[in-house]
Amino acid sequence: MGTDFLHGCETVEINNGTRPIKVVKSSVIGLIGTAPDADNDVFPMNEPVLIPGNQLKAAKLGQTGTLKDAVDGIFDQTGAMVVVVRVEEGADTTATMSNIVGDGTAQTGVHAFLGAQSHVHVTPKLLIAPGFTSQRVANAANPVVAELLGIAERLRAVIIADGPNDTNAEAIAYREDWGSARIYVCDPAVMVWDTTLNKPVSKPVSSRVAGLISKMDNKVGYWASPSNNIINGVVGLARAVDFNLSDPNCAANYLNENEVATVIHHEGYRLWGNRTCATDPLWAFLSVRRAHDMVYESIEQAFLWAMDKPFSAQLILDIQGSVNAFLRHQKALGAILGGKCWLDPELNTKETLMAGQLYLDFDNEAPAPLERLTFRAHRNNGYYTELVNQVLTA
Repeated sequence: MGTDFLHGCETVEINNGTRPIKVVKSSVIGLIGTAPDADNDVFPMNEPVLIPGNQLKAAKLGQTGTLKDAVDGIFDQTGAMVVVVRVEEGADTTATMSNIVGDGTAQTGVHAFLGAQSHVHVTPKLLIAPGFTSQRVANAANPVVAELLGIAERLRAVIIADGPNDTNAEAIAYREDWGSARIYVCDPAVMVWDTTLNKPVSKPVSSRVAGLISKMDNKVGYWASPSNNIINGVVGLARAVDFNLSDPNCAANYLNENEVATVIHHEGYRLWGNRTCATDPLWAFLSVRRAHDMVYESIEQAFLWAMDKPFSAQLILDIQGSVNAFLRHQKALGAILGGKCWLDPELNTKETLMAGQLYLDFDNEAPAPLERLTFRAHRNNGYYTELVNQVLTA
């Protein structure tokens, strides 16, 4: 209310109350690779460029390099939003990998993803570099995945990394290079039809897995596991992976047991595997890691309106009420099993409040995917007695 003199009537807006919290977009794919023939005006080097849900813009990538095939693989699954970063093709694969690793100070290579929000107004949450994440170089871990990991942590994203596409043992050895819940390894490569060669050719699976996850996010929700869903556009596997739903010794189960996702041929070609490279079992499942990421970031991004407002009981109640309303809604959707927000008086002392700090605690729990279903079968010879009684009373 103003302090100026007024002989009359006025209306003062009171903006107290809870605010809706919008879930951040989880399905945006960050793709990095090469396209030597691309239109440089549309896809300049080392800059994030948005392909907004259709392939018309992707035609400007040209026919060579890795980006065109990767975009095709994504769009075989869904019309996703894709943030593309194009790098220069080096003299060989390792030189190109150096270009993809890029320079943090110059914001080149994978570091360009950090500027996506300011450049194209979306943040990639599914990071891939098909053709450049499968190699172990000089008996060391893959440098592209290593560099992407820091980017993924800052963006609350996950990396879909292609395995070495060699043997099951090599795939597991590759996975052992990592210990992060933000890395999801998938092996082997898949066979897709090449319309120029008129035959199936081997392609990295990561672009198709990223497209599938994006599809599941939009179709079901960010908490859905991509495992046991059909991957479109696949006509075969680069390496046979035997699968039997109840056999713990089959190759698919062996890979999954060692935190390597794979593709099985069972009523179609399906992604099979839920587990990340996490060392902490609390974050073993990809869907759980991503669900908590989305809850955390959605809550954080929703409270720009509250920053720098003077403390009042109403302000604190509005923030707390908004979070509780959001958590109730996410529970109703099935995204979390439950959640609540509360004020801890031991943390919120007069000193911390005078310093401009407010602590609000909240809990929540994302649902784990059903990974093992056990039926317990019992013999019951009493049914023979029933059989005899049925005959006697017939």
